[in-house]
Amino acid sequence: MANTKRLALGLAVALALLPAAVAAQNFPDRPVQLMVAFPAGGSTDIGARVVAAIAEKAMGQPMVVVNKAGAGGQVGWTELARAKPDGYYLGYINLPATNTVVLDPERQAIFKETDFQPIINQVLDPGVIWVKADSPYKSLKDLTEAAKAQPNTIRTATTGILSDDHLAILMVEEAVPGAVFRIVHLAGGADQMKGVLGGTIDVAFDNVGSIVPRVKSGEVRALAVMDRARSKFLPDVPTTLEAGLPNVVSSSTRGIAAPKGTPAAVIKKLEETLAKAMADPEHVAKLEAQGLAIKVMTGAEYQKYYDETHEVAKKYTEWAKTRPHK
Repeated sequence: MANTKRLALGLAVALALLPAAVAAQNFPDRPVQLMVAFPAGGSTDIGARVVAAIAEKAMGQPMVVVNKAGAGGQVGWTELARAKPDGYYLGYINLPATNTVVLDPERQAIFKETDFQPIINQVLDPGVIWVKADSPYKSLKDLTEAAKAQPNTIRTATTGILSDDHLAILMVEEAVPGAVFRIVHLAGGADQMKGVLGGTIDVAFDNVGSIVPRVKSGEVRALAVMDRARSKFLPDVPTTLEAGLPNVVSSSTRGIAAPKGTPAAVIKKLEETLAKAMADPEHVAKLEAQGLAIKVMTGAEYQKYYDETHEVAKKYTEWAKTRPHK
């Protein structure tokens, strides 16, 4: 009798799992949405549209990029966390910005870092400090000296509260005692570009991939790349290490995640499809043309990076709270 009960229980479990297994096998049988938590035109959006156009050919279904901008990414990530975990609604996670939204109690996020299942990382984009081509600031030293001489007056833009760009400003202030910037939080890279070129912003803290074409056209000047090695996309631009600020190192990674609870078989299929798309010569060429450094991470490697970034972001969030001028 006990054996009969165990057999019946096993059969019931197998039957319960059958619809999910069939759904995963047939996935996708309709369009997949790929959410970007920032406005169209920024570097995350550019990378998303390139990989989506390639991946959808292999999937046999459209991969539609949707922009859900607002609150420094919080609007989009809230929607991603709430989405049905079936693989049909995916989203970009921008580290450490996604982490700091969770960690900042003032943001009152209704999601946790564990509400997302990382699938694959696409880009690791070093930070960069840049100005309009005719700016009086010719170097990072020029900028920091001015920020010391006239504290809280240089209009300095980020791509959102507690974004990697915001944290990078705090790092510079910490590394150069007395330098204080007047921080302006914008919705994304496209708004930064508009503000700097329009003269309402003096300096932007952003990422290399957002400005390479504009540097090449002569519209903007990069003062420093926030890394220990020069960027191959901006080889003439010194690093913060060369500028005497070795602890000012910042980057943004952009990767794709699903809501927690998405079936493992669906995650695996998405990972394989997206990895092939990112290895495609068309993807590589188009991202490199934009100055976006590809850094593919999947599975345990990407999960480990995600978890480690969250731990480091805890320190960043505390830094922001202690800043005397907000």
